[in-house]
Amino acid sequence: MSADSGSPYPSFAEISRNFAPGWFAAVMGTGVLSLTTLSLSRQWPVLECAAFGLHLFNQLLFLLLAVPWLTRWLRFPQAALATLNHPVQASFYPTFSIALLVLAAQGLAFGHDLALVLGLWWTGALLTYLFSFVILYRMFLGEHVALDHVTPAKFIPAVGLVVIPVAGGPLLEQLQGPARELALLANVLGLGAGSLMYLSLLGLMIFRKYLHKPALGVLTPTVWIQLAPIGVIPVSLMNLLAHFSLPGAMETAQVLALLLWGAGVWWLIMALLMTLAARSRGQLPFALSWWGFIFPLGALVTLSLRLAQVMPLAAAWWGGVLAWGLMLGLWALTLFKTLRGVVSGAVFRPH
Repeated sequence: MSADSGSPYPSFAEISRNFAPGWFAAVMGTGVLSLTTLSLSRQWPVLECAAFGLHLFNQLLFLLLAVPWLTRWLRFPQAALATLNHPVQASFYPTFSIALLVLAAQGLAFGHDLALVLGLWWTGALLTYLFSFVILYRMFLGEHVALDHVTPAKFIPAVGLVVIPVAGGPLLEQLQGPARELALLANVLGLGAGSLMYLSLLGLMIFRKYLHKPALGVLTPTVWIQLAPIGVIPVSLMNLLAHFSLPGAMETAQVLALLLWGAGVWWLIMALLMTLAARSRGQLPFALSWWGFIFPLGALVTLSLRLAQVMPLAAAWWGGVLAWGLMLGLWALTLFKTLRGVVSGAVFRPH
């Protein structure tokens, strides 16, 4: 993404007015990279400092991005609402609430104050539910969505719902009474609604890939989003089942995790092939959608490392390590290109 050398750098008002909701995919990706790096540091302690550095960087990144995001809603509500009505861009709004849920998971992993973690989690969960209803309600009632608009980005509201138990499951241990019951309900509803929503949208997405023209250009990275629910659903399910006394349920969930891990590895290879094909045709320009590479890949890494803990499957561990290495490389490349776009002002201009 190149900037016009004759164009002045956008003002803060212009940046806020045109601020894309998908920016928070950067927080999601950086957060999952910090969490998986922390997990790997148990095997390789040298990674612990890097994990902590990523954790701190991600907190700062969220605060920086939250300023123009909130300013857009306060100063330019018509622009924000127009994006909410867009058949493609609206699906990226839940990245804000998912970022809060990821920060809550980081807070648990890195030992932050429980009140702060609960605040992040509850706010993220409530906003995730709100976005899921508003976005899908408008799409269901409207006539502005066509087959051309069907991309894996449609999975994002579902991903947000199934991410709720990632931190919400472990948080149940810290709660009692009505607060615990309410949090348990939020976790169960999120996992159930998001899982079924994902399965429904999966059929629609595969239908497009078989019978319609592919989503290329800036939408190419969205093919990786498929990895997010594949990785998150079994992890969230196991997090919740740890709080139920259901004989054989955890073993069944582990079998499901194994099946989805196999599907995730297969889809990772397919996503790589499709991305390389787009690149060879010159159809992979840099855009903020490149952050769509990171979080879904991190979800698969998380599932791989979790599976390696409960099953004698060395391939899960080494597959997770290789996927983590790929994620690290893509994160560094995407961060570099994003910072270059920030310096030039290109990423803040409408396209």
